[in-house]
Amino acid sequence: MTEFFILGLIFLVIFFGFYYSSWREKRILNLPLPPQWLATIHKQLPFFEKLPSSEQQQLIDMIRLFIANKKFYGSGGLAMNDEIRVTVAAQACLLLLNRKTGIYPRLKHILVYPYAFRAGHDKRNHDGTVSDKSVGLLGESWHYGKIILSWDDIKKGISNFHDGHNVILHEFSHQLDSESGSANGAPVLHSNSYAAWATVLSKEFKNLNKDFSHHHKSVMDHYGATNPAEFFAVATETFFEKPRELNHEHPELFDVLRKYYAVDPSNWQ
Repeated sequence: MTEFFILGLIFLVIFFGFYYSSWREKRILNLPLPPQWLATIHKQLPFFEKLPSSEQQQLIDMIRLFIANKKFYGSGGLAMNDEIRVTVAAQACLLLLNRKTGIYPRLKHILVYPYAFRAGHDKRNHDGTVSDKSVGLLGESWHYGKIILSWDDIKKGISNFHDGHNVILHEFSHQLDSESGSANGAPVLHSNSYAAWATVLSKEFKNLNKDFSHHHKSVMDHYGATNPAEFFAVATETFFEKPRELNHEHPELFDVLRKYYAVDPSNWQ
């Protein structure tokens, strides 16, 4: 009897939790969109008007839910405001368009510094020892629900959306990558997509390492040669900001990213 009571109680908790979550989401989406938010979206995403109307509405809805469910913190003296919130949410949600996925369900906290910040990291030395190293960072994605960003570098990325450098796209692609359980350059994919993904990205990762070793130019930043996780993040930046160049020079890579992200950014230019 006690076991049935406990199971019934668990069921009720789950049911009402789901009901409340659904009710809250509908309530958020039914609220009027602040005019300043829409102005910020148009300002920070110059191609917004080129999106189909269905994708525009989809993006706006995701931005509202993103802001309602994530906690933003101004760090290092930065005062948090709606311009920062909407700017981060708008670019982060670009990665989710047309995909049946949650809005970064594991992400809870977003810290924004005024400028590039310093963080301590372990450095493995050649003799096998490990030492602390302080490095300057534009952004950092943590697997357990936190992202750190530099507002100054966010603005630099926005000022030129065609240079292949975008700290928000970079760090949020790491969030997608880690949803599979580890950040290894392979996010959650359809079951029949893993073989093609592994084949293409492994080949392109090796090619980028060759370009880096021989000092050859590449449409992708050489930072992507660091490891498979960074390669995926850099490839994502390039896909959204330099789609035509990526498609011309690396058509197979462009194609697997187009299938994964379910958009073709070359139509926005």
